[in-house]
Amino acid sequence: MKAVIYHAYNTIRLEDVPVPSCADGELLIRVHGCGLCGSDILKITQQVPPPVKLGHELTGTIVERGRLVDGFEIGQRVVVAHHVPCGACHYCRHGNHSMCAAFKASNVDPCGFAEYLRVPATHVAQVTLLLPESLSAEEGSFVEPLACCVRAVRRTPLLNGDSALVVGLGSIGLLMVQALKGMAEREGRNVRVYGVDLLPERLRLARELGADAAFAASSDEQALRQALDEQTEGRGVDAAIITAPGARAFLAALACVRKGGLLTIFAAHAGAVPLDLERLYQQELTVSSTYSSSPAELPIALDLLASRRVRVDRLISHRLPLERFAEGLALMRERAALKVYFTMTNEEIYR
Repeated sequence: MKAVIYHAYNTIRLEDVPVPSCADGELLIRVHGCGLCGSDILKITQQVPPPVKLGHELTGTIVERGRLVDGFEIGQRVVVAHHVPCGACHYCRHGNHSMCAAFKASNVDPCGFAEYLRVPATHVAQVTLLLPESLSAEEGSFVEPLACCVRAVRRTPLLNGDSALVVGLGSIGLLMVQALKGMAEREGRNVRVYGVDLLPERLRLARELGADAAFAASSDEQALRQALDEQTEGRGVDAAIITAPGARAFLAALACVRKGGLLTIFAAHAGAVPLDLERLYQQELTVSSTYSSSPAELPIALDLLASRRVRVDRLISHRLPLERFAEGLALMRERAALKVYFTMTNEEIYR
């Protein structure tokens, strides 16, 4: 079978590798397709030592089932996440599942950018979900990244009538906008959600996907704050979630959050960001961060997609065969693509 193999920075090749064997408690799935995630690009640009498994936003069809597997049948379409926490360590007991050593060490075999992959028994038990007939394979590939957003939303206490700002409206930012709205609606609350970005087309898309307003990013944070003051009775937003990297995005969020509000970092930041500790102290601001999900968020994300509270059909800007992986990677690194989705070389026609 074909699989993307990472050897070193700028040395990533599509190679022939053996189809994994399937043990008693495991599944073998034929991959439909896989989205390219910012974390994949981060591993490459940070020149993480190989071997590195790339690709985790995937769906597939079960082609082989271990004899001890219950609840799944050959021919069913599934969504599979790549990391599984132990559930019992100090981090897991505190809800910090992505800090769990087992979480960081676990993965599918070999990766999402492969024609077939083996789903380990722990993954079968905790992070494998049936894909409803109402959802396409492409839509299903958003379950994992949406689950990461759901976790961020669940860690953001918002009351009925509160407001939130999403700084950065790439594919994750647009998912975050919808997750904030969808989770509130699911729980019978009304939350106003605003977005900010540099690109006019992403501002338009955010509004069309449910943002109450979307504002152009500016080097003048106070101009953005003034616009939000008009929406929030002069308080600023109750929470700001930063989905874009860099000091500029952080400072924009800091300028716009109300006294006693929450700043959540949801993007990797290279280098230092200036932080006014006196302001944090005097205004009782909370700074938090989250970057992944736990098994609990996956079914919530799947429900948000199946109920159409979250729409992803317009988030994929480029669809490429796996043979053109280098091209898709370049598009994402150059920020010329909103989202790249790779189909496998064995791909047939999926609804």
